[in-house]
Amino acid sequence: MSLILYHGPRSSASRRVRLCLEEKGLDWEGHVIDLSRQEQHSPDYLRINPLGVVPTLLHDGRPLHESGTICEYLDETFPEPPLMPRDPYDRALVRNWVRHVDGLIGNLIRFNWRHSIAKRAAQLTDAELQQAIARVPSAERKEAWLRAARTPYTEEELAESRAVLVGLLDQMEATLSDGWLFGGAYSLADIAVAPFIRRIDEEIAPDEMTTARHPGVAAWWAAVQARPAYQRADFGPFVMTE
Repeated sequence: MSLILYHGPRSSASRRVRLCLEEKGLDWEGHVIDLSRQEQHSPDYLRINPLGVVPTLLHDGRPLHESGTICEYLDETFPEPPLMPRDPYDRALVRNWVRHVDGLIGNLIRFNWRHSIAKRAAQLTDAELQQAIARVPSAERKEAWLRAARTPYTEEELAESRAVLVGLLDQMEATLSDGWLFGGAYSLADIAVAPFIRRIDEEIAPDEMTTARHPGVAAWWAAVQARPAYQRADFGPFVMTE
């Protein structure tokens, strides 16, 4: 059995899959993809992931994309310890929560890109930038790269995204049951949201991560960080100091 993960250390989707692998106690081999150098758009990588995004999991040579799909596949393929509820209705609720969280990723990316793409792109000439963008497979992502590179998100736009992400904390506060998001047990729902909370706590809205503002989420986050799998999954700082 061979599990190979192509991932970015600071990628939220990659963090999710690393956390799932560690919660399962699986042996896996990691290959870091340097997103700042567009390694995800290299011909070799596009052969295993035509979307040109991370992560990609190779299980016995067969590639899987999309972090939510990968995590559910791992839970079905390696059922112990279980990370989905037994009840079909509860499993559906977990899937809906994961989809909801995935739908918020654009708000997180607005903050992420100002530390990565925008900083690097500012050093490129227009010709060099166009050459870099030409390697991006998706038209939508081409536009996003160009936007982040030349017209960075305004403070008003960042404030809008910050409000959406704080709204996620409100939703979690209302959803938490016996310390976890569904059924009083740690699940793929908790794994899905953990990379978002790491970024919110680190930079985006740390003042909202207090027991005074979101007591349930604060306790949940402390419990997540205390798990040995979290330590092994390497949720290091996103904002790198010079």
